[in-house]
Amino acid sequence: MRIIEAIDYEHMSSLAARYLIEKISTNPELILGLATGGTPEGTYKRLIEDHRMNGTSYKDITTYNLDEYVGFSPDNPNSYHAFMYKNLFSELDIQENNVHLPNGVAIDLVEECKAYEERIEENGGIDIQLLGMGSNGHIGFNEPGTSFEANTHLVELTQSTREANARFFTDIEDVPREAITMGIATIMRSKEILLLVSGETKRNALKELLNGYVRESFPASVLNRHPNVTIIADQKAL
Repeated sequence: MRIIEAIDYEHMSSLAARYLIEKISTNPELILGLATGGTPEGTYKRLIEDHRMNGTSYKDITTYNLDEYVGFSPDNPNSYHAFMYKNLFSELDIQENNVHLPNGVAIDLVEECKAYEERIEENGGIDIQLLGMGSNGHIGFNEPGTSFEANTHLVELTQSTREANARFFTDIEDVPREAITMGIATIMRSKEILLLVSGETKRNALKELLNGYVRESFPASVLNRHPNVTIIADQKAL
């Protein structure tokens, strides 16, 4: 596990974007696992800036997102589909058929989880998985107590996670109670993991991760078992 210290959120975002751009330049057919939320927004902004200024191409890049809210169609402005197109995809030359997110309005949600897992495996797995981390240690929407053996699955969101996401909604009652998420086993099969951690509210979680005590009650702790993890954390989180 490698730790890179950033000065602040903006610096963390710049370092993360540079890290990904170098990987994409080396392998223009990279398969990326992507995250949503406030943590990666700055990174995505810088990827767009680089694409405009330097022409880094994403036409052969394939992406799989970590999660999606249950009950939200892709055209719902609060869906993660909408988030990703607004904050990244619509500004790149990525091909739409190379973009993958779980279908939160699938008729059979359990079958959708299975199919999403199979699509990742059939494509050869994820080369680099970009992650954030919740203050309770959740990665993706894998809440405390989630089995380390879990593949893509349905999850009931905890109140703390719903409260953390409420800033993206008018009212906390509008925040969905369920989601589809890549499982911890899915994430751990990624060849490489890039974890971004920013702000004082994540300091305790990062400390818990770095103490090396692996347990299902703190999902991110499983990253200690992965052979290739890079953490970029700003000074407020360290």
